[in-house]
Amino acid sequence: MLVVETIAKIRRAHFIQGKSIKQICRELRVSRNTVRKVVRSGATEFSYDRSIQPRPKIDPWRSDLDEMLAENDRQPKRQRLTLVRIYEEPRNRGYDGSYDAVRRYAARWSKATREASAAAYVPLSFDPGKPTNSTGAMKLF
Repeated sequence: MLVVETIAKIRRAHFIQGKSIKQICRELRVSRNTVRKVVRSGATEFSYDRSIQPRPKIDPWRSDLDEMLAENDRQPKRQRLTLVRIYEEPRNRGYDGSYDAVRRYAARWSKATREASAAAYVPLSFDPGKPTNSTGAMKLF
């Protein structure tokens, strides 16, 4: 990702100082394609955002991973499996993808699970003088 300062340096070197693209590449240590793109366009910021993250190897294993991660989440903290162990389970059954793909998937899964449980939280607040327990009696302390 190019920052605005680098884009300004490239344009200044090309248009004002009259330097060649090759010379700019050497001085600023950027590729020729990048310098050409900056010189030819009027954009002030360039970024690449992948719209869809492909998961071709992990997709057939998603349901199994969901079950394993949910089961692991229900276990007491000391009995939970590490992500390496979770990765080894599908690997033993034929998964040929990388550990990093499983790690990223588990991170997304846990984030979605936390957000879902956080959305279910209902803070308890009562108006003054209203009963606070199920019997209808006022709670003093």
